[in-house]
Amino acid sequence: MAQDVVIAQAEPIVPNTGFETDLDADGWPDSWAKLKTGGSWEEENGNRFLRLTSMEPNGTTMLYQEISIPEGVGAIKMTWKQRITGLQRGKNSWFDARIMMEFMDAERNKVSPSPPTPHSGKDTDGWEEKEIAFLVPDGATILKFMPSLLQVQSGTFDIDDLTLMPTDPEPLREAAEVAQAAKAIKDQAHLEKKQAKAAKVLAENGTLVPHWNHENKQAGKGNIAEEDGNKFLRLVSPEPGKMVMDYREVDIPAGVEALELSWKQRVTGLKKGDKPWFDARIMMEWKDAHGKKLSTKPSPPYTQKDTNGWVEKRTDFLVPDGAVTLVMMSCLFQAKAGTYELDDFILKPTDPADILERKAARERQIAARFVPDEKPDKSKWPKMLKVVGNRLHDTDGNEVWLQGVNAGGLETLPQDDQPVKSLVVAIDEWNSNCVRVPMKEEFWWGKSPYQQDGGKAFREKIDKMITLAANRGAYIVIDLHRYRAPKQEHADFWKEFAALYKDHPAVLFDVMNEPHGISWEVWRNGGFVGEEKGQDESAFLTDDEKKKNRGFQSVGMQGLVDAVRSTGAKNIVIAGGIFWCNDLRGIVNGYALDDKGGNGIMYSWHTYNWHEGWEEKVLPVAEKYPIFLGEVGADPKKMEFVPADDQEDPATWVPDMLGFIQKHKINWTGWCFHPRATPRMLLDWDYTPTPFWGVPAKEALAGKQFEMKKMR
Repeated sequence: MAQDVVIAQAEPIVPNTGFETDLDADGWPDSWAKLKTGGSWEEENGNRFLRLTSMEPNGTTMLYQEISIPEGVGAIKMTWKQRITGLQRGKNSWFDARIMMEFMDAERNKVSPSPPTPHSGKDTDGWEEKEIAFLVPDGATILKFMPSLLQVQSGTFDIDDLTLMPTDPEPLREAAEVAQAAKAIKDQAHLEKKQAKAAKVLAENGTLVPHWNHENKQAGKGNIAEEDGNKFLRLVSPEPGKMVMDYREVDIPAGVEALELSWKQRVTGLKKGDKPWFDARIMMEWKDAHGKKLSTKPSPPYTQKDTNGWVEKRTDFLVPDGAVTLVMMSCLFQAKAGTYELDDFILKPTDPADILERKAARERQIAARFVPDEKPDKSKWPKMLKVVGNRLHDTDGNEVWLQGVNAGGLETLPQDDQPVKSLVVAIDEWNSNCVRVPMKEEFWWGKSPYQQDGGKAFREKIDKMITLAANRGAYIVIDLHRYRAPKQEHADFWKEFAALYKDHPAVLFDVMNEPHGISWEVWRNGGFVGEEKGQDESAFLTDDEKKKNRGFQSVGMQGLVDAVRSTGAKNIVIAGGIFWCNDLRGIVNGYALDDKGGNGIMYSWHTYNWHEGWEEKVLPVAEKYPIFLGEVGADPKKMEFVPADDQEDPATWVPDMLGFIQKHKINWTGWCFHPRATPRMLLDWDYTPTPFWGVPAKEALAGKQFEMKKMR
């Protein structure tokens, strides 16, 4: 009763409801905000009102007013008069004359639910009276009031006698509860009908998508193509960077916990777009019973290269709670070019047990690769190294022989945390006293599409790995994993990096991964780098990366050494030879680098089971300088860019190579401490060694001696 009295005595929430007064004589009704454009204060027969006029097709004319809601108001009744003339809707059905409203709290955050939106898509017959009432949600202190002509083609929207009054919320709450209950019953019936229909389709066809083999479609219509009597979906990139998509929805029967999707696809002429994920893919998402998107999505199966004709594909995924409809969007996602063809989709329930186990395994793997931060403990750090003849010595005069692995991953994905764990395992469990860490300057500076922090997290990760290695008394080689020839940005990186870690006793600088396709003169002193001729072993580079590796002025390897030494850093510099770091002969033929007062230069050699010339390309240099075999390994899996007959069996090659390393005491780090980077030292992320390369490499690191029976 007390509340009824308050409501009965309440004043309007906004003054000047009839837009009649203009006490400040500014040509606009007091207490009301002016429109930026399209608003006018009109008079007819002595009556004043507001007019909104569309100024251009598809434009919006809006009055924006923030109205304070008095404390204790639980509901508002709004009455007004409106007149609409000459209205032509915009491109969408909701581009019309409407009064949009939203609630905000005291901190100006949006509060839901918003009031209903009165709207009209046609002219009125003169003035008409309107009325609505709505609840004020808890925490709402401001009402955003926005009468608009929303992206219409033309029209005028007149408003008068606008009143917002507090009203009793109880009838509205009761009505809302009744309406909500009725809607829930209706929605449940609709849901059960959809699920029953989906179950019937599945029972009759063994798949939820019986017509997704496209045979009932008309070839040439839409994206349907035909070949040898078979019809299929064909998506063709119309222009670089433009997405082409096939959108489909399928309802899921009740009780389904997981789904298996299989299909055939053929990809031709695919060129990825500007982002790593601009490729050919099937994006998927879930909708609930109300058609709202769920936050959980199946991982999209994707393809980034052409297929050899039609190939069969399969994926499976869990159905989250509340999911009713699966949305499938096969697309060329902003690719530069390509054709993506799909056919014979089958979607059916599957046992979730295997998916759940894989999910649990991934979670265990993520947990297992966590390595806590450590504070630097200089009492455990190794001694600074320097070159003495063709060997490395520490500052106490002890000879040091570097042996270890490549902790790969950060040359590909800046967010990869596995290399941190790999470094620790390599030292603690595989007896490595040196770990090479491939990385890129663009990740250091945060320029990858995957990075949003300017490289901060990546730099912190590298610093953490340096501390972890040093605290274990081991050395870490930072490898700038770039190809072809040194560029100015590489020199800029080394100036910055060397300044941070100058004279850190555990850190060595491998200034460039694999120079190739250049002369010894350009290698050392720099010069123009043009089109490469002959074999291109860098088949794993993208077309864009290859394009960037020609047509530029190189600073030369001496330029990188100079960049390091300009900071005062004396750390050992590692410099790889030409021909993808496989040929060092120029070093003893007038192209040795000038160390400029540092602790020395070690020359890097990379060799795999298709390379020959160990004695010719390496040993003359090894007699004078220390050698760092930065990448070495063999895998029974054949490399596509090397003739199969040129790739020797690891069973004969690996023991001879390890014997060669040990005989000449060559510093080395095996490639690669990663189960998916060939040649693989690991079978899995449990760090199980591969029998063909990981096992003998681990044995060599533990001290086992190998005999070289044959020089290559």
